[in-house]
Amino acid sequence: MHSERVTTPFGRRSMTLALVKSQMRTSQIEGGKSVDKWKVYRDACDARSLLGLRDRALAVLNALLTFHPDGELSNGGNLIVFPSNAQLTARANGIAGTTLRENLAHLVEAGLIQRCDSPNGKRYARKASDGSIETAYGFSLSPLLARSEELALLAQQVVAAQRRLKVIKERITIARRDVSKLISAAVEEGVPGDWGKVEAIHLALMARLRTTKSLEDFTALLDELELLREEVVNRLEIQVNSQKTGTNDADIRLHIQNSNTESTVELEPASEKKQGAKSSPDTARKIEQIKAFPLGMVLRACPEISMYGPGGSIESWRDLMVAAIVVRSMLGVSPSAYQDACEVMGPENAAATMAAILERAGHISSAGGYLRDLTGKARRGEFSLGPVLMALMRANGQEVRLA
Repeated sequence: MHSERVTTPFGRRSMTLALVKSQMRTSQIEGGKSVDKWKVYRDACDARSLLGLRDRALAVLNALLTFHPDGELSNGGNLIVFPSNAQLTARANGIAGTTLRENLAHLVEAGLIQRCDSPNGKRYARKASDGSIETAYGFSLSPLLARSEELALLAQQVVAAQRRLKVIKERITIARRDVSKLISAAVEEGVPGDWGKVEAIHLALMARLRTTKSLEDFTALLDELELLREEVVNRLEIQVNSQKTGTNDADIRLHIQNSNTESTVELEPASEKKQGAKSSPDTARKIEQIKAFPLGMVLRACPEISMYGPGGSIESWRDLMVAAIVVRSMLGVSPSAYQDACEVMGPENAAATMAAILERAGHISSAGGYLRDLTGKARRGEFSLGPVLMALMRANGQEVRLA
């Protein structure tokens, strides 16, 4: 039996548009539709976080389903159950009366059941002469039948999210292990660098792990851990290369190209091409290696980066790279965009570029997109950091000098 009328609740319970919408939806169930009631229940359990339901409410729904005599919910059959509160309490593991009423209301609000109240608010059924139920008042299970496909889809979304979360947690475990052991290896092998500060960053990320709950927060934490791991690997790779070539300087030089030093406060790339001039493909692809700009010059041009260094100051290139990681996250630059910049420009040059972007953050709508654009031009040999630093120093009213 299925009623197509919109009914209102008994007593002081008010009618809402949400209840009207729910009842109209159940009145449009296609003929002959049926579904296994326990499958729908399992889908509702899996999707409880999206439905905003607690475990106690699902226990009450389970109790209601036990009063439906058939294994399936089908259109054309009786979908109204009418147990008393005492019967529901017994089948819901002795739930308290106030808790029972509260969770019944939650199920109604979630759109999983409907109230079909009698004139006096009691739950009962009136049988026909042949013993079949002619009229019933209680709770209708028709919303479960109407929403069976929707609940299945919601359950799949929750399961997929749980699977993604499991994969991300596994990757976090591997990344934190890699970072810890790589730092230990660097210290034991005497690799130059302030590994104590790197370890402090690692410990801070692990402290966040203890309070992280959402999928988005776990994803962000994984991005930062993987970026930290790449930074550590880069430092170790530089050390390995320096041992092979007998010099460390060539491996850590900033890759920039001499260009027009005309002053501008925007972080615009510079180019050697003059209008109408042509250059060979080799020249267009080449990024000339020159000596790194002094750290003091970078800090004078970009003073704001200092507050993000370990202890609120920057005393070395390592401190600048650590601060750049913090600023990268703060400005919404993706780890992949920053890693690409490190690979193309070199880690020190990329950190200095990040400091320059921070200095002009109020004038840049998308820091991540801007960094990717500069990285692309650096790859083509069309970006030079020198004019950027000098322009920022002039904007700050400082004398330009390369020391």
